[in-house]
Amino acid sequence: MKALIFAAGLGERMRPLTDTVPKPLLPVGGKPLIVWHLERLAAVGIRDIVVNTSWLARSFPEALGDGEQFGVRIEYTYEGPTPLETGGGLWRALPLLGTERISEEPFLAVNGDIWTDYDFARLPLAPAGDAHLVLVDNPSHNPGGDFTLREDGRLRSERPAPGEPGQRLTFAGIGVYRPSLFDDWRRIVGDTPGSREHPPRFKLAPLLRAAMGCDAVTGEHHRGRWTDVGTPERLAELDMSLSP
Repeated sequence: MKALIFAAGLGERMRPLTDTVPKPLLPVGGKPLIVWHLERLAAVGIRDIVVNTSWLARSFPEALGDGEQFGVRIEYTYEGPTPLETGGGLWRALPLLGTERISEEPFLAVNGDIWTDYDFARLPLAPAGDAHLVLVDNPSHNPGGDFTLREDGRLRSERPAPGEPGQRLTFAGIGVYRPSLFDDWRRIVGDTPGSREHPPRFKLAPLLRAAMGCDAVTGEHHRGRWTDVGTPERLAELDMSLSP
């Protein structure tokens, strides 16, 4: 299995820290955020990793090289000065995530601006449907959650009705996907800003919600540590908790 690390965000909420350093390269616990991912991916045997870039793109190969020092092989993709969003970034990277140009092989994707103790070895090598997502308890900055995890492990985009089993949780930014998730992306995304550009720019969430409507997305609840490093304050708190 190959992996993609999303690293193309502009980091606007993290300014001025991200004026000169892209968010995934900000240090926590003595090393850049993205290095925690690289080391954990290598530990479960994932060697081929794609890193998509935009803001301060040259900083990534300068800091990480070809990945050899972490036991992986890194291939970088540059999306231009405007990131392609999660859906567009994955779509553009698909040719690099399989053994063939467009492969049905599942691949892992993880947000480069999170920190977690989640064990990537728990992810299924072959999800039952189009995707398998990791979810966490709702943080204070997302109290309503993103998706509903049912007792059978399937995900729904709608909130559970009163008395209906299911837990509303937050997407952790970790998942395993099949390229088939994108089979009908143009119809699902519609004529949204950026979707008609080349390469297209669109979000992943509409595709996931459409797949959930077909019972094609499973999920799991990670009860361990997880931080969405979305503000300088959260970064400082995480750094303090990881520092010896």
